[in-house]
Amino acid sequence: MKFHGLLTLTAFLAALGAGGCAIGPDYVKPAPIGSVAMAAWVAPIPHDGTSVELVNWWQRWSDPVLVELLAQAQRQNRTIAQSSARIAQARAAYRAATSALLPNAAANASDNRSKGGQGEPSATGNTLGQNTQSGQFSSGSTEVQRSRSLSLDAAWELDVVGGARRGREAASQRALARDADWHDARVSVAAEVAATYVNLRACEVLVAGYRIDVASRAETARLTKLKADAGFEAPANAALTEASAAEARSRLAQQQANCDLSIKSLAELTALDETQLRAKLMASTAKLPSPAGFAISAVPAAAISQRPDIASAERELIAASNDIGLFMADRFPRISLSGSIGFSENSSSGYNSRGRTWSYGPAISMPIFDMGRRAANVDGARARFEESLAAYEGKTLHAVREVEEALVRLDSAARREKDANTALAGYQQFLAAAEARVRAGAGNLTELEEARRAVVQAQGVAVGVSLDRLTGWIGLYKAVGGGWSEGIPSNEVKATR
Repeated sequence: MKFHGLLTLTAFLAALGAGGCAIGPDYVKPAPIGSVAMAAWVAPIPHDGTSVELVNWWQRWSDPVLVELLAQAQRQNRTIAQSSARIAQARAAYRAATSALLPNAAANASDNRSKGGQGEPSATGNTLGQNTQSGQFSSGSTEVQRSRSLSLDAAWELDVVGGARRGREAASQRALARDADWHDARVSVAAEVAATYVNLRACEVLVAGYRIDVASRAETARLTKLKADAGFEAPANAALTEASAAEARSRLAQQQANCDLSIKSLAELTALDETQLRAKLMASTAKLPSPAGFAISAVPAAAISQRPDIASAERELIAASNDIGLFMADRFPRISLSGSIGFSENSSSGYNSRGRTWSYGPAISMPIFDMGRRAANVDGARARFEESLAAYEGKTLHAVREVEEALVRLDSAARREKDANTALAGYQQFLAAAEARVRAGAGNLTELEEARRAVVQAQGVAVGVSLDRLTGWIGLYKAVGGGWSEGIPSNEVKATR
């Protein structure tokens, strides 16, 4: 009767554990804080918030080379490959956590032999067993013992309070977090490739302008030297034009070095051979992309929800919440069921015994005293949850800041671009007039050099404004998650390995 009552209690506890109740707090999504709760963006929305969708945004940049490099980076970039490997690790951890909820079985087999015995006195009565006449030892007979067994053992720890279920849910959420991290890595790599690419193209535009400037100054220096040698120009003017030409050559060399550094960065990001990369880049040398805009919601929460890093942070927060229940379960008794069936055979001293063996029954393990270790583990889990909550809220606020900053840059570039181009055109016109006057013998070399410096400076400003506009779009692309949404699966993970 007692055994029957214990089985009844065990069955009841098993049913309780399967009923879905789990120890520990249930996750509740944090309320928006600070500027995340605002109703609309403070910064102006480019294109009035209407344009193309974000998912295929890179196709709208009218630059096949950029699209090809982006695709190459998605396939070969090592950061993405590392994120892919982390997904595999997290999924394996989830499978391991799931197995804790299920019974486990093991087969065992053994075949042991042993030999034992005790020495006996010899015929001469020597207690040491030594034959004094032959000088030999004698001993008593020994018996070889043999034991063989074969069994199948099964055990199942009942998840009565739901600790194992909390562990499985935590592992599941961390697997989803790694999946979101993989998407975030893709967005980050795409943004980095695009930013490096547009910096390279802007650098090439400046190099092209600097080369024209170098040729012009070299020609002026040559003509001035001829005039000075003929006595029609002061030697100081010849020195001035030569110094101006040297300055232009130095500026060109420095700018060319910057372009080479950008190419090397692209080679690392795309894992392409530099020679092969340079051949691809030749197709659009010194040509800045011209991207179309894309739609962005006026409600921050809608854009923030598209960011995979925010999704990852929330998944980690959910996992940390489940970890509390996992450690709380350690403070409760553990109940398990076990059973074994098998066969054994023993032989010794000519006697053999063999037969089937079996056993089954419940077992309970109850913590009594552990110097506060389990309580400390629960406190630590609660503290890690608070840490994860602060990280999640911090990432959310930072995401709003990144969107606002990108919008400000785009608005500023749009307002400056027209004026920068107007200034460049005016300075170029003034330079052309100054060069014409010098060629006619009525100009002033100092005025000419000032005009050239103004053109070089205005060209740098105009290119810089265009670059700000492009990097603003790239920053906004990254700030709103690059078109990622939680419903898009990472089926491409295998392709990146």
